[in-house]
Amino acid sequence: MTQRQKVMIWGGVLLLVLLFLFVFSEILPPFIFGAAIAYFCDPIADRLESRGLSRLFSTVVVLIIAILLFALLAIAVLPLLVEQFTALARNLPDYVSALYGRIEGLIGKIDATTSTENPGENSAANRLRDAAQNLSGSLLQGIWSGSLAFFGALAAIVVTPVVAFYLLLDWDRMIARIDDLIPRRRLLEVREIASDIDAVLAGFMRGQFLVCVIQGTFYAVGLSLIGLEFALVVGMISGMASFIPYVGAILGLVLSMGLAFTQFWGDWGAILAVLGVFIAGQVIEGNFLTPYLVGSSVCLHPVWLIFALAAFGSLFGFAGLLVAVPAAAMVGVLTRHCIAHYRNSRLYLEDEM
Repeated sequence: MTQRQKVMIWGGVLLLVLLFLFVFSEILPPFIFGAAIAYFCDPIADRLESRGLSRLFSTVVVLIIAILLFALLAIAVLPLLVEQFTALARNLPDYVSALYGRIEGLIGKIDATTSTENPGENSAANRLRDAAQNLSGSLLQGIWSGSLAFFGALAAIVVTPVVAFYLLLDWDRMIARIDDLIPRRRLLEVREIASDIDAVLAGFMRGQFLVCVIQGTFYAVGLSLIGLEFALVVGMISGMASFIPYVGAILGLVLSMGLAFTQFWGDWGAILAVLGVFIAGQVIEGNFLTPYLVGSSVCLHPVWLIFALAAFGSLFGFAGLLVAVPAAAMVGVLTRHCIAHYRNSRLYLEDEM
């Protein structure tokens, strides 16, 4: 087989994978979550299996422990979380009305200070008024989209454990079948690359999970001390979204500042305190949490990571965001191997030969 034929075959495989992600992106998140859980729990199941337990019993034990931990966390946090979500949904129309009134007052001040002989030509004030009039509709649309996302999350809660169970049960067999399909001539090389990818992904998933928990707790406690309403909701959303680098901080900041402007309008000290909590959270995350918990396991430049998130999110939606970091890590590992191969090639060493 020629080199050109190899490139065409692997290029076709890559196109099929991308097409699959594009077509099924809306239904993939539960399967991605299930695969992540199975990948994360496989070492534990392997250890139990080495102690003499069957693979089926090991899988059941691991998933029961995971479900019990999730249930204990839900019992401790869920009642307060549901209460805050309910209160936020109930009070949201009042918040929208209050914010609309404040924007109208700001428009009035602009009209008073920038009035001309033809008030209708005051384009700045008109644009601001139009934006204020569209605010309620945009928020209502966001509520509807959020409701659909909520029901989608419920479906994911049901589907994800089932997917995780079957994948974890057959994980070793699936890996063995894939290994059996690798061309024997490239077996050692492919295994080395797969081992590097596994080290990158495992290090990232373990470390980033701890970062999410710590950041979510920090934001919830800090915002609660300031007195921001729905601080637990903001902390939970920010922490969960922090699994995707940069997304959690941006989402939490936008949400908390919107609530702060609504609740603390005129109290600029409290608004700046809310902003300070997120700045402190990012300083702690960037200088302590990520370097010590995640370390250099991902080995990706931040610009490349941002590009991967933007590209996969734009092409494949939420499912793309979930696979962006693992895909970027895989590309990083493959790139390093290609560079090492290039440095040992005749093309690079031509002048020395």
